[in-house]
Amino acid sequence: MDFNPTSEQKMIRDAARSFARGKILPHARRWDIEEAYPRELLNEMGKLGFLGVPVPEQYGGAGLDYISEAMVFEEIGYADSSVRTTLSVQMSLVELTILAWGTEEQKKTYLPRLCSAEWIGCFGLTEPGAGSDAGNLATRAVRQGSDWVLNGQKTWISNGTWADLAVIFAQTEPGSKHRGMVAFLVETKSAGFQTQKMKGKLGLKASDTGELFLENVRVPDSARLGEVGQGFKIAMSALDNGRYGVASGCVGIAQHALDCSIAYSKEREAFGKPIAGFQLMQEMLADLYVETQAARLLVYQAGMAKNEGRKSTIEVSVCKYYASEVAKRAADKAIQIHGGYGYSNEFAPERLWRDARVASLYEGTSQIQQLILGRHLTGIQAYEDEVRREPAQVG
Repeated sequence: MDFNPTSEQKMIRDAARSFARGKILPHARRWDIEEAYPRELLNEMGKLGFLGVPVPEQYGGAGLDYISEAMVFEEIGYADSSVRTTLSVQMSLVELTILAWGTEEQKKTYLPRLCSAEWIGCFGLTEPGAGSDAGNLATRAVRQGSDWVLNGQKTWISNGTWADLAVIFAQTEPGSKHRGMVAFLVETKSAGFQTQKMKGKLGLKASDTGELFLENVRVPDSARLGEVGQGFKIAMSALDNGRYGVASGCVGIAQHALDCSIAYSKEREAFGKPIAGFQLMQEMLADLYVETQAARLLVYQAGMAKNEGRKSTIEVSVCKYYASEVAKRAADKAIQIHGGYGYSNEFAPERLWRDARVASLYEGTSQIQQLILGRHLTGIQAYEDEVRREPAQVG
């Protein structure tokens, strides 16, 4: 197992680091306060290939591997998790889902637009009454001739009010759970499609989060993604990719917490010397370093499985669970190390803590990851494992 990055991986990592530290990090505090960052930033990222890292070049992507994707997520997540969230939804949940399950026409129509940032995508799964219980959707899809009519509501949708294209999951047979689920590619300019921005979030304040409202939205059958009854499988395979993106971004949060803690501990003096000289401070920094390294290696382990085309559900669940918890602990320790200043948004740890907190909630809570891993270890198949079949080309 070789952990040395290839020249290609170094190139994309360095480019992402340079962009993140130069174009994102200096503005992250202001964007957080204003609860928005400029849409134009994504256009710049699209030109650099950051919005389509693992998508084949024939569809407008960079055609790189999943370790490269993780490196981009880490570097962007280091600078601002709000930006990383947009990026992760765009690539992991939307582009890779279309790549895995879409028709050739759907791929050619949408992927180049998404990879270039001409269009923004969102993933419409979560509902007011259906979060972790993804099979309990209330959104309905009714067939009318060669069309489908969609009615329902989605909530906590990242990129929700920015999106030009939404992957919408709906139920065709009420009460049938996963067996009646179906997915559609819905253009948000469709009649009856409305959005509303959600505010008041604890963290990720600069990212766009919205509610989606579908009232008699009519789409052609050609907008269907996969077959009727495959919606749950599509959602679960998409979440595997989404969890990988979240885990990678969490490594960035942890690394940022470590870096700013080291710098502050060398500058801040107490009792006549820098606090970095005290053993308890060194113990906290050592813990931060070890846990960040471990999280990064778990992400790379999942990335290797994906690169090899192996089913990566377990590896992804492990890294998402661990990295999201590490990010929270790292940000919390960074606040402790910064003392009173860590409680102020003048320094980074306060924002890192707020942004890290959601990581153990979305894309599958830490408790869901524990269930997946526990059932895997005991040989008891999880509910979703009984119905899913992830396409090999996604990893």
